[in-house]
Amino acid sequence: MVEYALILALVALIVIVALIATGGQLINLFSNISATMCNYHVGC
Repeated sequence: MVEYALILALVALIVIVALIATGGQLINLFSNISATMCNYHVGC
């Protein structure tokens, strides 16, 4: 059971590091999508 907990903790750590590393890019992507939608008067 301890082995499964360690594997789960390692996977969670990898996910957190990946989100931190790509967080800025995701924010920029969301901003670009929002701006494009507003340019076409959709969802503003």
